[in-house]
Amino acid sequence: MATETEEPRLTVDELAARAGVTVRTIRFYSTRGLLPPPVIGPRRVGHYGSGHLSRLALIEELQHQGMTLAAIERYLEQLPADLSAQDLAIHRALVASWAPESAEEVSRQELERRAGRPLSEQDVDRLAAMGVLDRTAGEAFRLDGSLLRLGVELLDVPIAHETILASRTVLLNHARAAAQDLTRLFRDEVWGPYRERESGTDHVAAMKSLSAHMQPMVIQALVTAFQRSLREELRGAFVTGGPSGEAERGS
Repeated sequence: MATETEEPRLTVDELAARAGVTVRTIRFYSTRGLLPPPVIGPRRVGHYGSGHLSRLALIEELQHQGMTLAAIERYLEQLPADLSAQDLAIHRALVASWAPESAEEVSRQELERRAGRPLSEQDVDRLAAMGVLDRTAGEAFRLDGSLLRLGVELLDVPIAHETILASRTVLLNHARAAAQDLTRLFRDEVWGPYRERESGTDHVAAMKSLSAHMQPMVIQALVTAFQRSLREELRGAFVTGGPSGEAERGS
């Protein structure tokens, strides 16, 4: 059995075959900084190891969840530089187990059939702003079906397109900050001690099990906290501190 130090000596062609991608893809990822450079061996031949394989698998998982290459690049930049192949495999397991139902490619006709109505270009732009879909090539779209019904209902609500974009940016920024804090907490207080206690176990399977137990609790806590916070903020802005509240106090 190969250990962490017994790196496979893969050429770029062998790496491509093992990872199920093309050599051109590997070279493109390397130029974008998504893959670390190979180890240069005799005759100036580059060799790749298990870390490259694990990183390619993680990139594939992130793409499967609908992330663009630019987003994946930012995501990978936040990972520690010294992650082992095993750590990357664990990270991929965590991404896969917490990711929502994967998006699917649909045509314009199928999109409108599911929406139950014709969609103008403005409608499509508003759905994209809400994160319901992304344009791909031509009249094809990457659709998150779980959000479509809500998105269609919001099409007729008189909210400016710019306001939707601004709201989504606010939510994404705060969600990302919460995710980063929760990840650090999980790594330092849960995963680290677990690995020290259970040194002989399958860490990838253990990560899936731990994240599966934590997921419903964390999601419910986030939703509940957001609902309570938003209710309090709206009450303060429009009931006690807004124009209507001032009018009520003056009457």
